[in-house]
Amino acid sequence: MIPRLALGAPGIYRVPDQPLRGLTGVRMDVCAFVGVAPRGPARVPVYDADWAPKPCRDGATMTHSVAVAVDSWNAYQQIYGAFEGPGLLPYAVASFFENGGLRAYIVRIVHEYLGSDATKNTQGIARSAFRLLTTTGGGSVKLRASNEGLWGNSLTAQLSFKTTPLALAPDAFMPSGIKFGAGLDLGRGATLRISLGGGIQVIRRLALIVEDWDPMTGARLRFATFDAPTAVAGQSAALVAGVLEIEDGDGRREVHDRLGLSSDHPRWLARVLVGESDLLYPEDDPLASWINLDLDPDGSLPTYGILPFTGGADRYRDIVPDDFFDPDWVLGDDCQGKGIHAIVELEDLSLLVAPDIYSPRPLVPVTSIVDEGGFAGAEFTECVIPPPPTEQAPVPEDLDRLRLDPSADLDRITTLQRRIVALADDLRSFVVLLDAPPQLDRQRLLYWRAKFASPYAAAYYPWIEVARLDDQRDAIVRVNPSAIAAGIIALRETQFGVPYGPANVVASSVVDVDDRVSPQRHDELHQNALNIFMKERDGIRLTAARTLSVEQAWRQLSVRRLLTMIERVLYQQLQWVVFEPNDREIRTQISQMIEAYLRQLFRANAFAGATEATAFFVRCDDLLNPPLVADQGRLVAEVGVAPAEPLEFIVLQISRDGDATLRVRS
Repeated sequence: MIPRLALGAPGIYRVPDQPLRGLTGVRMDVCAFVGVAPRGPARVPVYDADWAPKPCRDGATMTHSVAVAVDSWNAYQQIYGAFEGPGLLPYAVASFFENGGLRAYIVRIVHEYLGSDATKNTQGIARSAFRLLTTTGGGSVKLRASNEGLWGNSLTAQLSFKTTPLALAPDAFMPSGIKFGAGLDLGRGATLRISLGGGIQVIRRLALIVEDWDPMTGARLRFATFDAPTAVAGQSAALVAGVLEIEDGDGRREVHDRLGLSSDHPRWLARVLVGESDLLYPEDDPLASWINLDLDPDGSLPTYGILPFTGGADRYRDIVPDDFFDPDWVLGDDCQGKGIHAIVELEDLSLLVAPDIYSPRPLVPVTSIVDEGGFAGAEFTECVIPPPPTEQAPVPEDLDRLRLDPSADLDRITTLQRRIVALADDLRSFVVLLDAPPQLDRQRLLYWRAKFASPYAAAYYPWIEVARLDDQRDAIVRVNPSAIAAGIIALRETQFGVPYGPANVVASSVVDVDDRVSPQRHDELHQNALNIFMKERDGIRLTAARTLSVEQAWRQLSVRRLLTMIERVLYQQLQWVVFEPNDREIRTQISQMIEAYLRQLFRANAFAGATEATAFFVRCDDLLNPPLVADQGRLVAEVGVAPAEPLEFIVLQISRDGDATLRVRS
């Protein structure tokens, strides 16, 4: 259709480009992990500055939980650390990527202190201040670790300066400012070191810049006033920029250059820390805030070191199951919540794993083994006195308040998992992968299974044993089977697409299973929709991909994910229809777009049926959209599909004919 044109005199008119509209697939391999880590974004502060991000909720002083995307295990380590903590989160994320995952969101859980303990929410964070460096108001320049944890006590930083001489005419200097040509890029907030003669150098910031024309030459000039006058006119000037170098003592290093020393500068130090640093934030002390002031370095521009960071603490033992949830979040809330509710606004999320929702057993502590031998030689000589042994690091805190024994606390475990499933049922946009509690007997395992009836949940059993070369724990670690399953689901999605069942895959980088399920027991558990990892000759294989739905139509995980994908595509990619005229033309266009998309899925074997007519239908006609519906500003379309279920059973019939010939029929 040629769009309406405003025609004037006879001539040739160019038809404006029409937007190309069509429905395309969306990725369904992204998984969110919610658990305990030794470092990483949590309790992100809110700053009272024009350049600072504003909180979603008015009056909020921090964002308690943050979902951060990572695309590899190395990216996770850079932000959240490795295996030094007591949680299973790093093991789960590592297993996800090793089994085929390509993208994950991470939500770090920390304890929320309430009531009289609310002030502790700002504790556990390492803090420090620059030596001798002050602001124009005379206060200290304080910094804090970007998030809480013992790791912050190892931070170091130093602020140095680079100067660039400015080519200014001799008459450019005045006690109150300078004038310069249009070719010199100086803006408000720029910091200059002015040489006044006699070895005297002062620091001044450009407070106000006015443009004018030189009446003699007609050239454009700019006049800049200083934030404070000088005693005499300067003789020369250099542009000053800060360079902040940060190290965390564990291999992470940041260098932030071209820093402004004034709060008016676009790369003001505090602004850059908030927007670019993963290691440090400005400390916004309410009694002596510096984020809206200016730095006042000495005219010699020395390098400013920082005092030792102190106050960092892990506080693992304070974490409780309620920290994984936000009781104040309600369906339809425009703002994300805390804990698991931090993922509610993620549009590309399709899987959720909570490896630390409870801790069934403690991990082996991280210890460094000191070899006190090794001084004996092959020859008989004078005895060598070994040096004193290296002091062992203190044993880290454990997840004491998350510890639940499946044999004694099964109902409490089930209640926590049901809260996660309830969120998935409300949002209808992702599937929760649950871990059946470890080491349960047959009766207790089936008792646990009977507590769930959701198409938005899938359960996996048994737990998986791993042994990692990059882990300081010299021991087998039992990892959540849901994490390995999430990687396998992501792998099958990227290889074949959602319609193919995410199972029948051998797990990677695993050693053994926590419970070897017998074939007879496997038969029973599979019929109860428990997805089992079986140890076979070739390795440990995921043998099924069922949901916990009690409805036959939703028993296959691939079917639930396929319908979720179609809903997501239609919702996200048909937003342009809003405010379009509700006429027959737009209805036809919508029908054709949806049919074209479903036709692609049909050709990819996503639907049952021998023809398109038996596989899907799309209706968006006058019958569904009578004048009464159109007058209400509504447009109604009906889409029906017949999903193809993955093949689970192959039945073979073996017979022997009279001539002793064996026949095998499927």
